Amino acid sequence: MLFQLLALALVVIAIGFLSHNTQVNMAARGIPSGFDFLGAPAGFDIGETVIPYDPSQSYAVAIGVGVLNTLKVAVLGIVFTTLIGVAIGVGRFSRNGLVRGLCYGYVELFRNIPVLLQLLMWYLFMLEVLPPSNEAWNAFDGFFLSKSGFSMPWPSAGVGWGWVLLGAVVGLVAAGAWRRHMLSRFERTGQEGDRLWAPLALVLVLAVVGWLLGGMPSQWDLPEQMAFMVDGGASATPEFLTVLIGLVTYTAAFVAEVVRGGIQSVSRGQTEAASALGLNPKHTMRLVVLPQALRVIIPPLTNQYLNLTKNSSLAVAVGYPDVVSVANTTINQSGRAVECIAIIMLVYLTTSLSTSVFMNWYNARSAIQER
Repeated sequence: MLFQLLALALVVIAIGFLSHNTQVNMAARGIPSGFDFLGAPAGFDIGETVIPYDPSQSYAVAIGVGVLNTLKVAVLGIVFTTLIGVAIGVGRFSRNGLVRGLCYGYVELFRNIPVLLQLLMWYLFMLEVLPPSNEAWNAFDGFFLSKSGFSMPWPSAGVGWGWVLLGAVVGLVAAGAWRRHMLSRFERTGQEGDRLWAPLALVLVLAVVGWLLGGMPSQWDLPEQMAFMVDGGASATPEFLTVLIGLVTYTAAFVAEVVRGGIQSVSRGQTEAASALGLNPKHTMRLVVLPQALRVIIPPLTNQYLNLTKNSSLAVAVGYPDVVSVANTTINQSGRAVECIAIIMLVYLTTSLSTSVFMNWYNARSAIQER
């Protein structure tokens, strides 16, 4: 404990010295310092926002909008990366040679091309291959894809749809409790219960209950093809699609290899024992192999989640207004480079530590309990 306190004291002293030295040197050169600029009006627009934003609002609000844009890409990217990476990693063990070959080709293609190059490639596809807005590709008369981005139907703003969302959230909680109960019963008795359709039914039923309580809202904001653009509905800009698709396809290749390595770490005797008990390949993978592979998969999987979050800073290359892009504009206008860079570092440090804490908790929860 004494040596840890000494080390901590040395770190604090070093940070204090560097901070003081930086402030003295900046003052000697007439460079303004401090975070007081955060309260001043930003004066610049942000092309894509999660929350309402106006250029008359402060730099702090503008940077907050950039942080939310970064989190939007990171969270959605982690979800899609997990789904695609796990599917491809398991597909590497398929008995179908075509499926194995496609999964192998995907990994080798996207893993060995730099992510920045992939982002530029997808952005070029968005701008050069997709049709103009007045000739957007239309699917099911409600989904439009063009150079202006992707548009789809979305529930109209109102209290009624909030009840539907609340019902779905309660359904997710109930579905999680049901799955835990079925897993506990399986561990006690060996009787496998429904852990897919029953939870899905809970979510749907409670969402319908919320729909009824909300007055059965039926208003949808539908996109419509206009003379020069697609108007209405929910839309995603080509910059956002570029960053999301590029990061997901790149990181999913590494996640697939992590999953493949975790599955291969399970001894072959486990598979043979499961076959001897009469389990089919699907149940063997889900009930025997994957639970044991998780302790090998989760630690490197955490690294891939962190890499995806940090690689989102490359969004500035295609014009997506993430926290790095907004901070760069703030630096150009305010001249507070040190402060803005410190904010960027703090944002990525916080998101990375939060991801690590959650994954460490999940790793401890998923660990095989030994006697």
